[in-house]
Amino acid sequence: MKLRSVGSAAVTALVLVLGVLFAPGVGVISSAGEAFAVTKISHSQATSMFRTSGITWSSSGGCSDRNNATCTSFEQLNLATAQGAQTLKSASGCALNITGGTETGHAGGTYSHWNGYKLDYGLNTCVSNYITGHFAYIGLRSDGAKQYKANSGNIYALEGNHWDVVYYNCGGC
Repeated sequence: MKLRSVGSAAVTALVLVLGVLFAPGVGVISSAGEAFAVTKISHSQATSMFRTSGITWSSSGGCSDRNNATCTSFEQLNLATAQGAQTLKSASGCALNITGGTETGHAGGTYSHWNGYKLDYGLNTCVSNYITGHFAYIGLRSDGAKQYKANSGNIYALEGNHWDVVYYNCGGC
């Protein structure tokens, strides 16, 4: 049998993958050759976190069913995404109302609402002034939404009547 050496990145990725096989609520996302674990939380865990931080949420359907586009669900939200909302609330001091979570009906992709990376926030002057005053404008998204990037790398896009935010991390929690 012939053995060959593997790099530390390959070993790290293997350890993460093997760890996920035995860790409920944790997944591995691979991007540009890097693997990292994401912890998923339930709707009730997320709402408890949001309630504790004074963050509100609403849905046009008045419901939380992940499979109904008129609901606002946090089922399978990434822990870092929920923490990112808490960080924004704490740092800005603004009222924060979540209008979109992990429910169906949003655009797909790796860093999507469905996969737990995004939240939508209702517009208010305080939040908009905080984002545009503290984060770097990085240009228009392909759909024309103005984008702002936090030092953490998280991206805030103004989609007309709400902020669409992708959380790669908790934003400094």
